[in-house]
Amino acid sequence: MTAQHNGVVIDVSFAEAFPMKATRILITAHNATWAMNAAVSATGFATSVIACGCEAGVERTLGPDETPDGRPGVSVLIFSMSGKELAKQIERRVGQCVLTCPTTAVYAGIAEGEAVALGRNLRFFGDGWQISKVIDGVRYWRVPVMDGEFVAQETTAVTKAVGGGNLLFMATDVDAALAVSEAAVAAMKRLPNVVMPFPGGVVRSGSKVGSKYASLSASTNDAYCPTLYGLVDKTQITPDTRCVMEVVIDGLTEADVAAAMKAGIQAGISIGRAGGLVRIGAGNYGGKLGPFHFHLHKLLP
Repeated sequence: MTAQHNGVVIDVSFAEAFPMKATRILITAHNATWAMNAAVSATGFATSVIACGCEAGVERTLGPDETPDGRPGVSVLIFSMSGKELAKQIERRVGQCVLTCPTTAVYAGIAEGEAVALGRNLRFFGDGWQISKVIDGVRYWRVPVMDGEFVAQETTAVTKAVGGGNLLFMATDVDAALAVSEAAVAAMKRLPNVVMPFPGGVVRSGSKVGSKYASLSASTNDAYCPTLYGLVDKTQITPDTRCVMEVVIDGLTEADVAAAMKAGIQAGISIGRAGGLVRIGAGNYGGKLGPFHFHLHKLLP
């Protein structure tokens, strides 16, 4: 049975998510601008594990009282399908986007879990001039660079995580769909331990598993494409739905993803049918993709 809240239909459906591995790194710099420059660069091209190797995003900004070196910083979450791939992505992204960025340093943001290299291998960029220092049992590397030193904690911890939480916002037009999606992402960003890895946190190219083309593992979610209404056999939209946007959520725990989805649903309901939101749904693959099932009606406020 469907339910309506503020005129918005909530589908009897669930978002299907899957296990991932994740880490948090803290990037600091001389000022907040350069910390964010490094964080944005390090989390670029990290929307989907389908082709990017990882999914990543800025979790939040950090004040000087929240960072190991007392400077402004940014917290970043990086997710991947395996610990091995995650370790590779961390090293590449920190090496190319943080080490290179003026005045930055990088530290582990998670203490418990399997340790993988953070500065352990990047130290060799110092060409023998690098030195290490152990503080309270933690090793840090100091690599000479042209603006001074790049400081990197030797390792960061990898923990179990959950990827693929999602919400589908079906609206009367593009303006309404964007307004709802932006409000949902803003509400989710106020919560810890989650990121929405797509541009602005929103996806317009929701996908289904498989394709008529054998070389593709995923293709357009035609059941939710307004231009295909009446053309596909199993359309999931109604004539009054002219735009669908998806928000994908990765989190450190099942509870974190559920909390973010709940916040997104609440944001959509607050805008309501009067704001152009017709329905809220979720993407799943009949329970075949992953063990984490987030039922929308259980998340209703």
